[in-house]
Amino acid sequence: MAGRRRWSTEEILDAAADLLRTDDAESFSVRKLAAVLGTDSSSLYRHFRSRTELLRAVADRVLAATMDGYRPEGDWRQRLTTLALRVREAFADQPQLAAVWGRYVSSGAGSRAVMEEVLQALRASGLPDEEVPTRYHRLAVLLAALVAAEAGGRLVSPKEHEEGMELFRVAVLGADPERYPALAHYAREVRPLGADRDAAFDDLLTAQLDRIESAIPPR
Repeated sequence: MAGRRRWSTEEILDAAADLLRTDDAESFSVRKLAAVLGTDSSSLYRHFRSRTELLRAVADRVLAATMDGYRPEGDWRQRLTTLALRVREAFADQPQLAAVWGRYVSSGAGSRAVMEEVLQALRASGLPDEEVPTRYHRLAVLLAALVAAEAGGRLVSPKEHEEGMELFRVAVLGADPERYPALAHYAREVRPLGADRDAAFDDLLTAQLDRIESAIPPR
């Protein structure tokens, strides 16, 4: 009788990424993945010690793809802006993995490459050396939050989107002006969270970079 096929680490990660495109991180399990591969969970645990370690590795591959072919160009602001947009674009293609990245910290090669570029750009900005780690952390938290929020919108089905829009219209246009005077006043201009995501992303990133610039001592 032929033995079960032995899957490589890369093949396991490919299958996990495919599964996460149709399944969220909450319901993802090693047992489900093993079933997809036609094997048992124990064979996968030879490659990854836990479900969390596997999820970290899948998300890290997105970061690695982000850095593939990347070349630092321009000043520190241009470098950070380009990198942020590349990360955003990479997770836009795999929105299920954006939540994984924000929740499960990665220590893989992709993560290290992104961290190295952010820290190098911040160092090149002229920030005091002791300020660099703090500014890095704030920028990383903002980027992870923005990418995850945007990805969440991409996972909504057309039906769910339309239902949400209808509920939004009812909540806003039907607001009692005595109880919610400001909401009633701006009801026709207020837009749902999913609107103008591009502009919001750009504005928030720019504001964070402005804060960093304001902390750079004059030369």
